[in-house]
Amino acid sequence: MKISGSKPDAPAVAGVLGLDQTDLYSCVACGLCLPHCPTYRVTGADTHSPRGRIALMQVLDEGKTSLTTEIVEAFDTCIQCRGCETACPGDVPFGALMEASKEVIETTDRQTPWWLKTALRTITYPRLLRFGSSAVALAQRLRLLPPAFRGIPQRMPINRQQLQSSGDDVWLFTGCVMDAWQRNTHFATQQVIEATGISVRLSGDGAPCCGALHTHAGLGRQARKLANRVVSALPGDNPVLVNSAGCGAAMKSYGTLLNTAEARAFSARVLDIHEWLAERLNSLKPSNIAEHRQPPIKKRVAVQDPCHLRHVQGTHGAVREVLQPFVSELVDLDDDGMCCGAGGAFSALQPQLAAEVRNLKIAAINRANADLVVSANPGCAMYLAAGGVDVCHPMELIAQALNDG
Repeated sequence: MKISGSKPDAPAVAGVLGLDQTDLYSCVACGLCLPHCPTYRVTGADTHSPRGRIALMQVLDEGKTSLTTEIVEAFDTCIQCRGCETACPGDVPFGALMEASKEVIETTDRQTPWWLKTALRTITYPRLLRFGSSAVALAQRLRLLPPAFRGIPQRMPINRQQLQSSGDDVWLFTGCVMDAWQRNTHFATQQVIEATGISVRLSGDGAPCCGALHTHAGLGRQARKLANRVVSALPGDNPVLVNSAGCGAAMKSYGTLLNTAEARAFSARVLDIHEWLAERLNSLKPSNIAEHRQPPIKKRVAVQDPCHLRHVQGTHGAVREVLQPFVSELVDLDDDGMCCGAGGAFSALQPQLAAEVRNLKIAAINRANADLVVSANPGCAMYLAAGGVDVCHPMELIAQALNDG
């Protein structure tokens, strides 16, 4: 299918996909997004670019074509990293257009793979998720896992130490997979928060999943159900702190997703842990950040920006700000925030394409010549670790520095 490079006239009313017509026809196909699209970088195909995918949305929305295999493939191969939004001079809301398109397609013409639906259903049941994760961890110890499980942490926990709330100054959103597989990050985050003199109330099983993965898969109804559940489970006016970039981006968007005053008020309370901590660095124990003292972490640390922290929340600068006092050298990668290829379930749905995107990221990491990489998103961290990268969450590094200090 030929992709037009000109801007068509916008129809007066919404079409087949029901998209906002101003948004849908705001792309002028200038191409400035192309270098920032990881799938276009790998394949060079215009249907694997933001402008190409928007052109396909337009012809589909206008009823000029049916849902062809080419269109399905073009949408399925989008990581939804939203790097194009950062690069776009016209502020085209590509993420919203893609999410809405995938939901209509999922609802009317196509089903998400059964195994992904099963997995997404499982993560909304915390006890089942923990039980299944422990079983996988045991199989891991016995070396019984098939290759499909290579993207999970190399040594998943069989038993998990219990997190304990210490008060109710702030909420800490614990979520689903991160709580089951990377609870050590939650322990570190809670320690850092409490080092500022603030008590922590854990979201726990009452808010088991933010719905981000469901939104990306086009399962909008399930995503809205989960969002409503999270909003109801975390009442009050206290800040809701999130240490997963993908979860934080989703929760900050609940106002748009649910379109209610309650949801908008909730989203206003959501803060990425790094942007919250950046305003309170002076509240940490003075001995840990005293002037003229050598940083406790004597390593060259490279920062990998999760897409939903950099391109959606726009709070990636706070990661560097909170790490600076604790590490001897902090370096940026030279790829301008290019996606790592994880993309929620993308690496499982599109393993070959995801691996090629990850190779670009690993090349940038190698050029940085760092001792360690930090990433503020569990999916990114797991996918990079599966590629041989030594990676941890920024909160873990800060907690280590506090303990060493």
